[in-house]
Amino acid sequence: MSGRIRRIISTVIPDPFIAGILLMILLARIFPGIGAEGSVIELRQLIKYGITLLFFFYGLKLDPARLKHDLGNWRLHLVIQSITFLLFPFLLLLFYPLFRGSDQEILWLSVFFLAALPSTVSSSVVMVSIAGGNIPAAIFNASISGVIGIILTPAWMGLFLDQQAGSFSFGPVIRDLTLQVLVPVIVGLILHRYWGNWAIRNRKRISWFDKSVILAIVYRSFGDSFTNGIFTSIPVHSLLLLSAGVIALFFVVFEATKYLTRRLHLNREDRITVLFCGSKKSLVHGSVMVGVLFAGSTLGSLFLVPVMIYHAFQLFYIGVVAGKYGREIQH
Repeated sequence: MSGRIRRIISTVIPDPFIAGILLMILLARIFPGIGAEGSVIELRQLIKYGITLLFFFYGLKLDPARLKHDLGNWRLHLVIQSITFLLFPFLLLLFYPLFRGSDQEILWLSVFFLAALPSTVSSSVVMVSIAGGNIPAAIFNASISGVIGIILTPAWMGLFLDQQAGSFSFGPVIRDLTLQVLVPVIVGLILHRYWGNWAIRNRKRISWFDKSVILAIVYRSFGDSFTNGIFTSIPVHSLLLLSAGVIALFFVVFEATKYLTRRLHLNREDRITVLFCGSKKSLVHGSVMVGVLFAGSTLGSLFLVPVMIYHAFQLFYIGVVAGKYGREIQH
């Protein structure tokens, strides 16, 4: 079995991380109170410090000189980031009047949260590599998307969260995002020249740490929701509607992106890069944002549901498409 085929299979088939997320949901259903407030070790505090370290390592792995050099292909970057942070949210805004003031508005907002998220990092680069796209551009856009999302994701959500959550206060969220996310990234970038090589050498260990933080966030979010009966108040048909809407959103953006790349007359490599980077959404960043935006709310797990549905579907579908594009190069 060739290395290319193994990469496709490993990307399409759910990996241990996805299995770990499902295990955390099950654990939260059976034992929802682990690390609750008043415990010897409070999970909320561990997650808070874990998020800070996660983004410090993220900044530490970014090479400022490489980022500066890659800025040259600004037209390609502008297209990808516009799809990620403008096209997705605007598509959802078209349907807002249909849900405003209804019982389904919170479900619309959970999908809007998905639409406001940055693109994935590792899977975008892997898919572009398999399909024969512009790998340096994929690496740059996947990396810079996460940094942009630190600002734009909460900015988009701030338009609606004040209306939805009576206890939600956007000011403290901006403060927490700055201290837990933005400052660590900047500090990591500054220290890259000293510890960057160490971070690159230990990227697998750092990846395990990152995933552990995400699993803790998933457990706590779902544990709080099960304890407070969030999911029992959502009918099954609403969850099915949510799933259908998420998958429909993927195809609309995917096909619109293909049309846009043809109209812009991009070369094949750049078309693939725009298509695969622009249409992806990050489960990792979504989980972290939930941990910060909804730290004092029981709604966190509800906002993770569409992200997990989208993440699983995008891996499957784009994995198949990437394999098809890769075979075209060989013939």
